[in-house]
Amino acid sequence: MDYDIATTGDIKLNHAIKQWLQFDKNPKTLAAVREMVKEGSVEELQRCFGARMEFGTAGLRAAMGPGISCMNDLTIIQTTQGLCRYLEQCFSDVKERGVVIGFDARAHPVSGGSSKRFAALATAVLISHGVPVYLFGDITPTPFVPFTVSQLKLCAGIMVTASHNPKQDNGYKVYWDNAAQIIPPHDKGIASAIEENLEPWPQSWQEQLVRDSPLVKDPLQDIHREYFKAIQEVCFNRSLNKSSKVKFVHTSVHGVGHAFVQSAFEAFDLRPPFAVPEQKDPDPEFPTVKYPNPEEGEGVLTLSFALAEKEGAAVVLANDPDADRLAVAEKQQSGQWQVFSGNELGALLGWWLFRCWRQKSPEPAKVKEVYMLASTVSSKILRAIALKQGFHFEETLTGFKWMGNRAKQLLDQGKTVLFAFEEAIGYMCCPAVLDKDGVSAAAIAAELTTYITKEGSTLSQQLKAIYDEYGYHITKNSYFICHDQDTIRQLFERLRNFTGQNTYPKQCGGFTVSGVRDLTTGYDSDQTDNKAILPTSKSSQMITFTFSNGGVATMRTSGTEPKIKYYTELCAAPGNSDLKQLKMELDDLVDAIVEHFFEPEKNNLKPRPE
Repeated sequence: MDYDIATTGDIKLNHAIKQWLQFDKNPKTLAAVREMVKEGSVEELQRCFGARMEFGTAGLRAAMGPGISCMNDLTIIQTTQGLCRYLEQCFSDVKERGVVIGFDARAHPVSGGSSKRFAALATAVLISHGVPVYLFGDITPTPFVPFTVSQLKLCAGIMVTASHNPKQDNGYKVYWDNAAQIIPPHDKGIASAIEENLEPWPQSWQEQLVRDSPLVKDPLQDIHREYFKAIQEVCFNRSLNKSSKVKFVHTSVHGVGHAFVQSAFEAFDLRPPFAVPEQKDPDPEFPTVKYPNPEEGEGVLTLSFALAEKEGAAVVLANDPDADRLAVAEKQQSGQWQVFSGNELGALLGWWLFRCWRQKSPEPAKVKEVYMLASTVSSKILRAIALKQGFHFEETLTGFKWMGNRAKQLLDQGKTVLFAFEEAIGYMCCPAVLDKDGVSAAAIAAELTTYITKEGSTLSQQLKAIYDEYGYHITKNSYFICHDQDTIRQLFERLRNFTGQNTYPKQCGGFTVSGVRDLTTGYDSDQTDNKAILPTSKSSQMITFTFSNGGVATMRTSGTEPKIKYYTELCAAPGNSDLKQLKMELDDLVDAIVEHFFEPEKNNLKPRPE
């Protein structure tokens, strides 16, 4: 069927549509595109074919549906063909070592897409070129994929998931042979190879080959056994766990986590947590929540709180749908529930893992070999603990891809990497997985709670004790929604040329700016040569302002969502325990940043929905 280019006058768009009609074999997406063509739905065609999904370090993430802008059978085949070619360039032994593929429970009946189907098509592409594939026979948490790369010494891993995104989305995440997420230049290499391999290879659509091919193995049983054995390395109080009567509630928010967290509790000899019945089974519709993201706080946890009240549990654990993140909430004496921020839980887990390590390794010299990592937008509390206790703390760029790769470098040098975290409720508590892992983190958080309870304390009280010893680190993070890339670019360019070319603000309301680091341009006022130490990236916006009152604020764009995020922290010296005053000061700083740097009314920015 021809498409009349006179309708739009856009030759590039026309070519993309014609190519699609030639290549697509999924009856649902093919019919949808034919209908758009027949109806002359220019706007809809522009949305689906205006630009190909960009393959970046986070892989792909987009809505499921027809066209090159969406996740569907054809774009999965094209992406995997590119990845396959790139792996052949990078590894002479890819046909001996192979690739692992995992998937979550997402599905989109309208377009015929699902994580399981995408995983099968990706497998068909790879085996058609003689690459062995370890395809999980059922849904798994994301951490199982990097764990498998490491265990089986594979060349790469693919996880089909959109994590905590809305239900219509899906994603395609790639791990390299070091079992960490890809970092540059691999993203560009794979993206180029995709463009060079758009036409489906003869056997790419033949998913029936997957069932019979000797190149396909299901690693689920072996990996399940080995993973739960590996995480026992970070179980420190088995006898206490066995005897404890502490009760927990767990929710997997309609995702994959339920059975795996039950197994993690069993591996730690903890009493099984009460599972929220309405949310424990995978459901791609996520019917009980507006957003399937425990980071959004109380709205996602309403059913968990109700079950906890009924069962007499004081702590709730929540995973996101692919179980690589963890949220924790605790009932307070007032009867209210406190949902810990990612930074607060990072402080608790970091404190706990160092304490347990210290008990096992009391020799003072060994502490110099210990490292903890956090992303640059996360709390600096680990830095404060490291300074006092003598271990190393390192900051990385945002995202676990950077922490996983740095952790691997350190481990290869014989160092001990105890812990890494990011404020977006991501925790790496066990070096067997070089990525965030909500399954092991759930068991470790439960063991920590069990110990704290035996000591007659609570998680909230222990957090206060950490701040009393190392100084209060209070944070306030949020975001604005903005779909207009030009507005975002202008907002950041204004900050870079504030009072003339290449000048940054020296004041923000009543607050004095004492330092600026711009990881888009590579400028850092705190370095003698004004050059940032952390890697820079022109493709994303990120500026950090340091203030003379001890405040730090980072503004950055999201790689996977239409958001401009901000992260603020006020670090106080130990002994400064006027929390109310500190919170007021941070609130004032955030208000000033919003008013003077974001200018939401002028830029038509929508605040984070309540």
